[in-house]
Amino acid sequence: MMKVEHGIITGGSSGIGLETAKLLMEAGANITLIARDGEKLEKAARELEKLCPEREVLTLVADVSDRLEIEAAMMNSCDRLGTPDILVISAGVAYPGYFLEMPVKVFEQTMSVNYFGALYSVKAVVPLMVKRGKGTVVLISSGAGLMGLYGYAAYSPSKFALRGLAEALRGELKPLGIKIAVVYPPDTDTPQLRTENLTKPPETQEITATAGIWKPEDVAEAIVRGLEKGEFAITPGIEMTLLNRLHSLVSPGLNWYFDRLVAKISKQHQ
Repeated sequence: MMKVEHGIITGGSSGIGLETAKLLMEAGANITLIARDGEKLEKAARELEKLCPEREVLTLVADVSDRLEIEAAMMNSCDRLGTPDILVISAGVAYPGYFLEMPVKVFEQTMSVNYFGALYSVKAVVPLMVKRGKGTVVLISSGAGLMGLYGYAAYSPSKFALRGLAEALRGELKPLGIKIAVVYPPDTDTPQLRTENLTKPPETQEITATAGIWKPEDVAEAIVRGLEKGEFAITPGIEMTLLNRLHSLVSPGLNWYFDRLVAKISKQHQ
């Protein structure tokens, strides 16, 4: 198990973020959880404290899309628990739907949270990591960040942006002692997924079902294993692994297959 003294996790009140926090605590880390909902944060903190009562859990309420809020939360965390060994960017939103029906504000909000929220967090913490000479940043992208998917016209671009940020930072920060990892999970049984399913078009449900639904604890374990192996791209499951490695080769076939699924759903709703 990797040695971590302090880990900061945005979106850490549930899902992949919370399960990753549990594994980091078991590895000896004090944890800072940052999210928007104070009640959910306190519930998560009690769960973590019960799991590892000897470790410290700090909860901070902040909206990652508000630069001043998230910068203040990051500085508060670092002042109280020290520069983190690892920063996990798990905060994110998804509002699937038909492109022609989605207002522009959905695209703007999705990018504000998923991309700029990550950027603000990284920008606040990485200079402190560089000053210390070590640190790890984990960006949680998505399978939809490897291939644009039907119904995810707002979500996929925001997750593609995280991939671009990770790839750009990897080489630039490596000589400074900072490791970057980007994670491409398939659909995962989280509160976010349940919210997504309220507006997810049937065509999108059919397409995303091809990779199955993962448990958040399994994704968290894949993240920690990937970090221990020094992986840059962490791809839980064979589907994400193949898509990451062979995207240019397999995307024509996938598009053909997905088009057939969409046509089938369309016929059913005529």
